[in-house]
Amino acid sequence: MGKRAAVLCGAAVLVAGTVTAVPAQARATHPVESAPAAPLTWKQCGTEKYPTLQCTSLKVPLDHTDPRGRQISLALSRVPHTAKKYQGPLLVNPGGPGGSGLVLAGYVASALPKAVAAQYDVIGFDPRGVGKSKPALNCRPGHFAPVRPDSVPSTARTEQANLLRAESFARACAEKYPDVLPYIDTISAVRDMDRIRKALGARQINYFGYSYGTYLGAVYAKLFPERVRRAALDSVVDPTGVWYEDNLAQDVAFDDRHRAFLAWVAKHDATYRLGTDPARIEAKWYAMRAALAKKPAGGKVGASELEDTFVPGGYYNGFWPYLAEAFAAYVNDRKADPLVEAYKRFGASDASDDNSYSIYATVQCRDAAWPRDWDRWRADNRAVYRKAPFMTWNNAWYNAPCAYWPTDSLRSVDIANKKLPPVLLFQATDDAATPYQGAVTVHRQLARSSLVVERGGGNHAVTLGRNTCLDRHLAAYLADGTVPRGTGTVDAVCEAQPDPKPKSSKSTATAARGAELHELLGFRP
Repeated sequence: MGKRAAVLCGAAVLVAGTVTAVPAQARATHPVESAPAAPLTWKQCGTEKYPTLQCTSLKVPLDHTDPRGRQISLALSRVPHTAKKYQGPLLVNPGGPGGSGLVLAGYVASALPKAVAAQYDVIGFDPRGVGKSKPALNCRPGHFAPVRPDSVPSTARTEQANLLRAESFARACAEKYPDVLPYIDTISAVRDMDRIRKALGARQINYFGYSYGTYLGAVYAKLFPERVRRAALDSVVDPTGVWYEDNLAQDVAFDDRHRAFLAWVAKHDATYRLGTDPARIEAKWYAMRAALAKKPAGGKVGASELEDTFVPGGYYNGFWPYLAEAFAAYVNDRKADPLVEAYKRFGASDASDDNSYSIYATVQCRDAAWPRDWDRWRADNRAVYRKAPFMTWNNAWYNAPCAYWPTDSLRSVDIANKKLPPVLLFQATDDAATPYQGAVTVHRQLARSSLVVERGGGNHAVTLGRNTCLDRHLAAYLADGTVPRGTGTVDAVCEAQPDPKPKSSKSTATAARGAELHELLGFRP
């Protein structure tokens, strides 16, 4: 999965109309199925890090209401169980939408306690259109190539340049994949998951999803409640804001998280020499942004690319030392190379990212209604930008193809559910990509769920990231279904891990280990 994998979150339109009724495949709990598939044939595809990984592929209908029609291919991975006690398949998803889950299966199997992981077949998959699944979408290669127009539309010319990019991306998707786009959405992906269950010969699945993967899991549970054995959801999407409102809420939360980073820089003035007043350091950051808008660093890092580079710091504070070092080098020493290197690591896109973004846009634009009138976007984003300037317009343009999307929209799914076994939710209080209220909302909507909170935590995706308290709850749940039960909104509290130290040999090694998960998940919910 690429670094920009898809956070969550008017000019003319390509196709008139906005919202249609939920299609038949969403309304019918179980559409007609084709004959049972042949058993899956797994082949070794292990890596040096994950040597036990196995891979295969599975044919599924493009249109689940036409099971004998055109078939597409899903790429699957597996770390097989080794214990005598077998608890079935554990499907894992990294979020996005657009994230590849093939390697995540290896990570999850290795990060869980060995005795727990050994009881499951840990199953990764590339959702339809993603990665090694076929067809894999890439609507407009190089869409994020530098240097892009400044994200902040301070002039009509800049706004029009960004609008043209958004419209061009939507048009490219329409021209390259006209027969596929109507079937790239969360509901179709959920139907695929049940085909995976069937191909595995399992009556029920266990599920573990991060970020958008929490919404994917909740929608699966809504459509197939009797087929859910256990489900753990980490960094929970607010289903009531899918997807326009959720992205606006992200903007405010990411601004808060960026200021937390600047406050951390202020605490380490001895290292970074940017001062001890967070407000003045913030002013220096925006002065750097203004300078890069006029003269991009290395001909690559303009204002928009700078935002791309620093957004990952909102997902994971283990990246803060690298970002602070590049920031300080540019401001204090007029050195652009560290900033360019940081951009290459955290902000630059490759073909994998182009694929991830194509699916991100396709799913988000298809899943729910978006405003088709650009005047609405402009007014809403201006209002948010006044209080949260860091990411607002960058995020607006990331999602702007939805104003021009060539397919009609579905209705978002009401995930409220009283038919499930206990579900375990994990949430950091200061998560920017999926703000805290989303987890509270889902906790209320899933009748038998338990909510574990990382108090004071600002990272996105918090389990299997070295917080032993959180990981104990996850391991206990997967081992025997144990969930904490509290008397209020929160069922259990774990304290956040300390913020990182400036780079040193020890902190660099720790950050490298901690960064592995977040680089697998990507930097857009």
